[in-house]
Amino acid sequence: MEAQLVNVGFGSSVAAQRIVAVVAPDSTPIKRLVQEAKERQQLIDATYGRRTRAVIVTDSNHVILTAIQPETIAQRFLLPLRKTHD
Repeated sequence: MEAQLVNVGFGSSVAAQRIVAVVAPDSTPIKRLVQEAKERQQLIDATYGRRTRAVIVTDSNHVILTAIQPETIAQRFLLPLRKTHD
């Protein structure tokens, strides 16, 4: 099985098959999720010092912070799927 990578900005990529959710970071439950991941040492900060605009949750319970909008990540995630179904 070939791994599909999703560009999450600034040269960072995530394995598409491991992504469970891509959400905005603004709500209290998501902020709590980020804090808990930090405490478990399962938080990956891929913002390169920029403002967090999306939070990616993986099937291994890792939480990835990125400076790219959730909608942009979703489009990048779906693009390879569209190409294979065309």
